[in-house]
Amino acid sequence: MSSERIYLDHAATTPLLPQAREAWLQGTDIWANPSSPHAPGRAARAALEEARARVKAALGWEGEVIFTSGASEALALAIGRSKAPLRAVSSVEHDSVLRLAGDAVRLDVDACGRVAPESAGLAGLVAVQQVNSETGVVQDLAAIAEAVRAAGGVLLADCAQGAGKCALPDADLIALSAHKFGGPIGVGALLVRDWALLHPTGGQERGYRPGTENLPGVLAMAAALEAGAAWLAEAARLRAVLERAITVAGGEVVAVEAGRLPVIGSYRMPGKPANVQLIRFDAMGIAVSAGSACSSGSLKTSHVLQAMAYPHPAEVIRVSIGRETTEAAIGRFMEAWRQLAGAGVKA
Repeated sequence: MSSERIYLDHAATTPLLPQAREAWLQGTDIWANPSSPHAPGRAARAALEEARARVKAALGWEGEVIFTSGASEALALAIGRSKAPLRAVSSVEHDSVLRLAGDAVRLDVDACGRVAPESAGLAGLVAVQQVNSETGVVQDLAAIAEAVRAAGGVLLADCAQGAGKCALPDADLIALSAHKFGGPIGVGALLVRDWALLHPTGGQERGYRPGTENLPGVLAMAAALEAGAAWLAEAARLRAVLERAITVAGGEVVAVEAGRLPVIGSYRMPGKPANVQLIRFDAMGIAVSAGSACSSGSLKTSHVLQAMAYPHPAEVIRVSIGRETTEAAIGRFMEAWRQLAGAGVKA
């Protein structure tokens, strides 16, 4: 096989776009604190607010924007500062939400990982992700939002995987992270429908997030969002090629019957533990993952697949496609898949 490495873990993080890199470097020249009242600080503030407007325009968001260090902080801010107490979370949420969930109700999912909208009709804060980071399954957030609001609740949507790739849902609070769509690591945002939803903390970001703003990161995030997602059509084609080949080779596509974001897929190789697959694929020069990036290092069984009652969770890996992915890369992966599937290695 070729010695060139193949990267198929874009759901974990994806390369910085050239236009985002350029915007970040430009931001380092505007190094004054945006909260300082002097002329350099005012110039930095003007650049920050212009970037805020660009982010809102790129996302089609008419509410407010709080810049954060990423989606995990945005979710923690939303849950910790919401005036509505956390009432429920889906059982397939990201670990960063489940760690904060306490005794909140866990909303069950079907065999494809989808929440029944009527089960989310609860008063209080209800957290349901837009796109699952392991399977790519897209939740019906329009129907979920309707049920939540009918019960007098507030909907928090983790859009870390969907933002910059598909339209934002009709949620009250939305978390996103720039490095998932070609921006830099270390910057993200909490989108807020109305300031009245949150208790302020004091400090920067209208008093809702203390700390000096990451102006270079914010400028880079705005540039990455403005790059658009025209590449998703090619990603969908490549994933279809991949999934046909996996099925022919005796593999299984997880949640194949559900609507899924076209850049993420989970696949079972019968009889081959996921940890063995990761090691072997890596040795063949191919980067994939098992579960989300935040938990795959522990090699613990996926809570997402367990919630779906998937019968073979320990044999599933995730493949995620990016702008740079080519058909040749998919071909290399399938060559490695067929080699490993026929190797007879059990553990």
